[in-house]
Amino acid sequence: MRVHVADHPLVTHKLSVLRDRATQAPAFRELVAELVALLSYEATRDMRVTEVEVETPVATTTGVKISEPLPLAVPIIRAGLGMLDGFVKIVPACEVGFVGIVRDETTLQPQTYAKRLPEDLSNRQCFVLDPMLATGGSLSATVQFLFDAGASDVTAICLVAAPEGVQRMNRDFGDKNVTIVLGALDESLNDDGYIVPGLGDAGDRLYGTAE
Repeated sequence: MRVHVADHPLVTHKLSVLRDRATQAPAFRELVAELVALLSYEATRDMRVTEVEVETPVATTTGVKISEPLPLAVPIIRAGLGMLDGFVKIVPACEVGFVGIVRDETTLQPQTYAKRLPEDLSNRQCFVLDPMLATGGSLSATVQFLFDAGASDVTAICLVAAPEGVQRMNRDFGDKNVTIVLGALDESLNDDGYIVPGLGDAGDRLYGTAE
């Protein structure tokens, strides 16, 4: 497993505005899309391509196109949906699957309530979209679904993560072809399982239901 923390002033700036509790839902959604687009450049660095011949107005040259089977984007509902537009703008050729997972706030364990994925993911590169890597339960369950269906490698894009979540993923997939691309690696989890300093509940802030 590999972990890459983006080290870029634009990422840090946009993430700082996201963290601000005064940032309202419309601006929050726009910033998430922008951040995901930036992180997607790093996440797709090893995307498979096939050489093609291209006729320019001047000459013939060699270019590339995204290889088949096409990459699969998998937002974890609900907060991951807010990341989908940013990824699709960078990789419009991708296909999209969905996994719905809710965290039990008492046990902090993930509960799957929806799953819409191709039955056969053989040789697929998959990109999981999950804003917060906190305890790691939801992301771990989703990545396991993808490997069980035959995915060859999985990359997760997360805005922020706690060390505990990264450790969980390394424990579950340390010997697998998994990459985690982060906007920031934060300090820790609090007693309620929230990332500190974090940015609050990403789903609530995306959709305007935060108290």
